[in-house]
Amino acid sequence: MTQSSEIFDGLISNLKVDNSETIAARRDEMTRKLNKEFRGLESSTSNKLMAGSYGRSTAIRGISDLDLLYILPASIRSTYEKEGGPSKVLARTRTSIQDRYPKTTVKVDRLVVVVEFTNFMFEVQPVFENADRSFSYPDTYSDSWKITKPREEIESISVDDTLANGNLRRLCKLARSWKNRHGIGIGGLLIDTLAYNFMQKYPDHRKAGYATYDQMARDFFKYLSEEEHHEFYAAPGSRQRVRVKKKFQRKAKRAYELCIEAIKASGQRNAYKKWRSVFGNSVPDTTGVKESLLASAFTNTEEFIEDRFPVDVRYNVSIDCTVTQDGFRPLSLRSIAASVRNLSPKKQLNFTIVDSDVPEPYEVRWKVLNRGPEAERRNMIRGQIIVPNKGRDRHEVTSFRGDHHVECFILKNGVVVARDGISVPISSE
Repeated sequence: MTQSSEIFDGLISNLKVDNSETIAARRDEMTRKLNKEFRGLESSTSNKLMAGSYGRSTAIRGISDLDLLYILPASIRSTYEKEGGPSKVLARTRTSIQDRYPKTTVKVDRLVVVVEFTNFMFEVQPVFENADRSFSYPDTYSDSWKITKPREEIESISVDDTLANGNLRRLCKLARSWKNRHGIGIGGLLIDTLAYNFMQKYPDHRKAGYATYDQMARDFFKYLSEEEHHEFYAAPGSRQRVRVKKKFQRKAKRAYELCIEAIKASGQRNAYKKWRSVFGNSVPDTTGVKESLLASAFTNTEEFIEDRFPVDVRYNVSIDCTVTQDGFRPLSLRSIAASVRNLSPKKQLNFTIVDSDVPEPYEVRWKVLNRGPEAERRNMIRGQIIVPNKGRDRHEVTSFRGDHHVECFILKNGVVVARDGISVPISSE
C-alpha cells in the first residue's frame, strides 16, 4: 500500500458516522409514535424516509442535523390542506413527539419539528406523498404546501456513485471534512451537487483508487476555485434550486494550494501533516511515531476541537482582533496583516466575533496556539480549548516572537457549527 493509499484509506475510515445505531433508534422511536398518532398502528417503523446527507449516504462523523420525513396517510390530506392546516399538522406532530420525549426540547420551526437530542437534532417533516413520488410539505409562513423531491436526489447520487465505483460519495465526505476543518458554512446538498458536477465533468476520476485520491482532491478544489459564482445550483435528480449562502472559491483555492504542497511531500514523514492542513485531524498519522516523542524538548499541550466536540459546520463566523498599546490608536489585526507587518511584544489583543449568521443561543470557545522555536524553548505552545475571558471575547497580550494562531468555535447543542481562525505574527521587537 502506498503512502497516499494509507492516508486516504484511513481518512475515509475515520470519517464514518460513529453513532448510526443511536440515530436509527431515535428515528424509529419517533416513527412509531407518529404511526400511533396518525394511523393508530402499534410498533410500526414504516412510513418514514431519511433525507439530507444521511439519506444520501454522504454524511460523516459529527453529523448533527438529520432530516426525517414522516409520510402522512392520504386519508387525512383534505383535512390539513385547508386554511391553517400546515400549522395544525406541525403542531400535532410536535405534541406527539414531545409526549415521547418529555424532557427534550421539541419545537416547530416553520417547515419542520425540531427535536434537540444531545449532540444532534432531528428535523421531522410531516409530508404527503404525491403520484410522481414527490412529497408535499407544510410551510407555516405561507400557510401552504410545497413540493420536495428527495427520492430523486438520493437515487441520482446512488446511481452515479455506482458508476464512479464509490468515489462520488467518498468525495462528498472529503469535501465535508474540508468544510468542517476550514469553517465553510455551505449546505450538504450543495456539497453533493458540486461533487456530482465535478464527476460529470471529469469522469476519469471515477476510476480513482486511494493511491490517486491526492490528485482527485487537488483537481476537485481547483474546479471549485474556478467556478463562477452562482446564486444557486440545480440539485442532482430533482433539479431543485440549491442556494449558495456564501462564496467558497477563495477557500477552495487555498485548499488546492495545500493539496499541491501535500503531494510534493509524498513519501516524507510529514506528508500526513500536510493533508491535515486540508482535511483536519481525521487524517491518520501514518508514521506510527507519537508527536510527544518527536518533540521531547517541550510538552505538546495542543488540543483539537474534534476530540472535544462533534464538528458539523453549517454556519459562518468571522473574527478579528483589536490591537492596542498605550499612546497608540487601536488597530485591526487583519488590516495590520494585510500591510505585511508584524506585531511587537507587550501589545493588548482583544479577539472578537465581528460577523456571524449562527442563530442565538450559542456558546463560544477559543484556542490560542503559540508557534515557533521560542514557544518550544519556553515550553509554552498552549493550544488548549478554552472559554472566553471577556464576555464572548478572548483577551491576550503579545509576549514573544513567533507566528501564533487563534481560533474561535461556536457551539450549539454541544456541536461546533461554525469556526474561524486568524494568524498573529509577533516580532522580537
